Amino acid sequence: MAPPKILVFPGSNRSGSINARLAAVITKELALMEADVTRISLEDYSMPLFHEDLQTEKGIPENVMKLARLFASHHGVVIVTPEYNSSLPPLLKNTLDWLSRVSSDGGKPLAPYRGNYFALAASSGGGLGGIRVLPHLRDILISIGAQVITEQVALGDAHNAYDEMDNLKAGRSRDLMQNLCRSLIEKATWHARP
Repeated sequence: MAPPKILVFPGSNRSGSINARLAAVITKELALMEADVTRISLEDYSMPLFHEDLQTEKGIPENVMKLARLFASHHGVVIVTPEYNSSLPPLLKNTLDWLSRVSSDGGKPLAPYRGNYFALAASSGGGLGGIRVLPHLRDILISIGAQVITEQVALGDAHNAYDEMDNLKAGRSRDLMQNLCRSLIEKATWHARP
């Protein structure tokens, strides 16, 4: 059986992003567990601010369609998000809002969220590790039809969480990250079965 295809991306485009760093560690862990992993940056899928009038006038932007196809071609998705004012950053919220508007592609049904398993992680320099954003993100994804796994990661004190090889140091955070990866692979493998 082919390994499950898992998409990983951070909800931040900032250079030196601690969430991009965590996304890289999760990507590496998933690959070590023999998943077929694709890591992307939302910077490569620039899209306008969501507005229903814009959708009515011009349709779904091409980058939204490209990202929707990418979501639909995977069995699992990992979102690693920063926390802005105890909630989602605008970049991630806008991306999710646009993707929720996609229902077809060239007349064929296309639902980027339905049927996929999603795993959530957050990272911050503070002690809470972005824990307040995760329930908001979970609620949004569930409301648009995604299946979100229970396991999650909230990495606090992120600037000191890595060893000299850029791996998470041994301890609770690394254990949580590995549990998240194992659980997602297990569920995505089930989803990938013919």
